[in-house]
Amino acid sequence: MTQILSAIATHSLALVVYPGLVTIVAFGLVAEIAWTRVRHGAWVLPARERPSVVVATVALFSMLVAVQLAAPFNPLPSAERNVIVAAIVLAFTLWAELALSVDFVPAPGLLLVIQFCWLLAVLGPAVQPESLRPQVLGNVLVSSLLPVKIASGFLYLLCLPALLRLWPLTQPSDRRLRPRLDTVRALCWLPYCGLFTTLFFPPSADDALGVLRFFAITLAVALLCLVAGMLLVRRGAVAARGLYRRAVAPYAVVVLAVVVITSFLLR
Repeated sequence: MTQILSAIATHSLALVVYPGLVTIVAFGLVAEIAWTRVRHGAWVLPARERPSVVVATVALFSMLVAVQLAAPFNPLPSAERNVIVAAIVLAFTLWAELALSVDFVPAPGLLLVIQFCWLLAVLGPAVQPESLRPQVLGNVLVSSLLPVKIASGFLYLLCLPALLRLWPLTQPSDRRLRPRLDTVRALCWLPYCGLFTTLFFPPSADDALGVLRFFAITLAVALLCLVAGMLLVRRGAVAARGLYRRAVAPYAVVVLAVVVITSFLLR
């Protein structure tokens, strides 16, 4: 009974506090406020409003992803973390958003194509090590697998601005007159950026420097997304669509070829 109660307390702490909902909200609000400032040139603070069905659903999914991250001092035991869980739950996060608010999501078909490219970037490095533990994948530094990790990591970064909906696919007439924080996107910043840190960098130690390193890398990924998002905004909606249709999707095919070839060579 003591072990059961201890496991419940540990999992609750991970889901609700760290690296769960509290950490997700804190990181996401910082990233979202920065994006709103860069995008609209104004500081926007979160408004008090009742969570919608979309927000509640995304919050639940984000919590499940956060506990899979190789964050220092993560209360969830490393043996219980799984990259498949993180990938599938994040995929369902986007699908739930599309299903519950499809009228407000631009180019849903293209967005799902980008989602599949992102899934390839997440699962590609897991083929050869034959492990689904995120911290194991991040710790793989074998020279023969570096091309797969580098190619997959670059594809992951290319997909992030679209998955975080930083691209300019709405018409000016459809935009809100007053800028406001996107609560759904705020809940997705840490899961997406933290998963990149987990998969493509060696795990950080369970100490103060490890916490600083993990969040510094994760924040750097978020800053790259902000820069990429602003570049897409300046290029315009047509250029953004063209980039993902004519460049990112074909590059995903190249990444798939690299994964398959590497897998055959290392058999």
